[in-house]
Amino acid sequence: MRARELAVEFPVVTPDSSAMDAAELLAEHHLPGLIVVDGRDRPVAVLPASQVMGSLIPRYVQDDPALARVYDEGHADRLCANLEGRRVADMLPRAREAPPIVDADATAMEIAQVMASARSPVVAVAGDARRTDAPMIGVVTASALLGRLLAAAGR
Repeated sequence: MRARELAVEFPVVTPDSSAMDAAELLAEHHLPGLIVVDGRDRPVAVLPASQVMGSLIPRYVQDDPALARVYDEGHADRLCANLEGRRVADMLPRAREAPPIVDADATAMEIAQVMASARSPVVAVAGDARRTDAPMIGVVTASALLGRLLAAAGR
């Protein structure tokens, strides 16, 4: 099982994309995260859905998690309003590591290792991951990889 066989088309966003649009993509398609690409469609970051959730939470609740318990449901239902006027770049960590990318010939073990070490629910697949200008040919999600591995184990 090679990365090119597992790679699927996947919605992408740019750093300048609307944060609200990114959240809608995640929710509508039940995605674990999004690949952030530059103007030449090269992966530059992964935006996990958990990072978007973190962007919804007010700073004072992040600083004192006990306040989450007393946050009333009316206010909680309006958390997505915190995304208005923000961009994807605003939700990405300031100090980012290189996005998880594997070569099209990567094995299932190589894909799993990259996912695990990057703690990323998605990995970009490039025609040649050694080239910085290699185009992305698709994405492998952790759930899809796990499904294929379970099927190979007869489960």
